[in-house]
Amino acid sequence: MTSLHLHLSSHLQVSPPRSLSLRRRRLAPIRALSVPSTALTQDDLKKLAAIKAVEYVSSGMVLGLGTGSTAAFVVDEIGALLKSGKLTGIVGVPTSKRTFEQAQSLGIPLSTLDEHPRLDLAIDGADEVDPNLDLVKGRGGALLREKMVEAASDKFVVVVDETKLVTGLGGSGLAMPVEVVQFCWKYNLTRLQDLFKEEGVEAKLRLDTDGSPYVTDNSNYIVDLYFKTPIKDAGAAGKEISALEGVVDHGLFLDMASAVIIAGKDGVSVKSK
Repeated sequence: MTSLHLHLSSHLQVSPPRSLSLRRRRLAPIRALSVPSTALTQDDLKKLAAIKAVEYVSSGMVLGLGTGSTAAFVVDEIGALLKSGKLTGIVGVPTSKRTFEQAQSLGIPLSTLDEHPRLDLAIDGADEVDPNLDLVKGRGGALLREKMVEAASDKFVVVVDETKLVTGLGGSGLAMPVEVVQFCWKYNLTRLQDLFKEEGVEAKLRLDTDGSPYVTDNSNYIVDLYFKTPIKDAGAAGKEISALEGVVDHGLFLDMASAVIIAGKDGVSVKSK
């Protein structure tokens, strides 16, 4: 795994990567002027990471457009580059209704997996990233469409801030989402909690702001699992969750990321497999 570091600059100058084959070639070192990190907010860092991610985009690509606060900066940047003419022939496949609306408002041509079953590249955020670049995603509620689009992509670039780094998935103590059908959701909530009983996991139905069950773009519910300690075997856990009837998908994104761009107070770094 390679790890690259980028110091922050008010006039950021970096060269686009020479190859998109992230799993096969090491990325070249990146250089830029350094400035005091105190001058930048968290949103500034996310924007810088988003700009770095968009360097992987070339004209004519079919792109998976992620969902979430960091992914929104990526979509904004792609829209701006299309408007300026620096990118052309881009087709986006959004991972949620809100990303669809954002991309549409920016004039990004949109499509679906039905028309484009293979994508060149997907860019999205993540809720947790472990040292193997495995992910927890879906706290924004779009995990099923995100996983479908990103699994169909030749390359998947993840953009996060440094607070999302964990030693093991589930280690943040925050939600690991599981999308379930509405039918007998309590039955599946109980089974999910029993599945990880020894780990002391707490399972909760996700609620909307008005106190009603949160409904995904696919008209399903979400059961959030709260782990007290990192998941010992994420691969086995994912298979056990998926084996339950009524479970649609889960927020463990394993062996999917090609590269992770990390925004931190000391700059932007890129880790790739």
